[in-house]
Amino acid sequence: MAQAASPSATVHGCSVLVGAHAILIRGPAGSGKSRLALSLIEAAASGRLRFARLIADDRVALAACHGRLLARAPSALAGLIEVRGLGIRRIAHEPMAVVSLVVDLTAPDGERLPAPAAAQTTIAGITLPRLAVASGQDPCPAVLAYLATTSAPLEIAEK
Repeated sequence: MAQAASPSATVHGCSVLVGAHAILIRGPAGSGKSRLALSLIEAAASGRLRFARLIADDRVALAACHGRLLARAPSALAGLIEVRGLGIRRIAHEPMAVVSLVVDLTAPDGERLPAPAAAQTTIAGITLPRLAVASGQDPCPAVLAYLATTSAPLEIAEK
């Protein structure tokens, strides 16, 4: 019997589709979630990534479906992103995508060599890879390195 989608839970965060894989970015207010999303989108615009587009900013609706975690924007926030110093801006967005990585900003366990248990998290019963980035660290290089060095399909643009 097919597993139906679980009821959506809305979380404080941001999500970006990078290639065919969504990244869920979590962290407290002011931790740089939107900044990381914009950095990934800019990396695609400059050719360092094949493709990146916003899914949701500030709030992300998550639902488990057929063993995968789906991310989408609440309808009132679809296509909107906060740019510090400019305010709320409209930007191209994807309606929904499957989450393949969770990035936690200002994580207390953002260690140089994390333990294997810290490299994953479970959301709605689905275990996902997790990248914890310590407070004050620019998360974009770590995310780009993750994308370039994992066994998942690479999203880094070939030179």
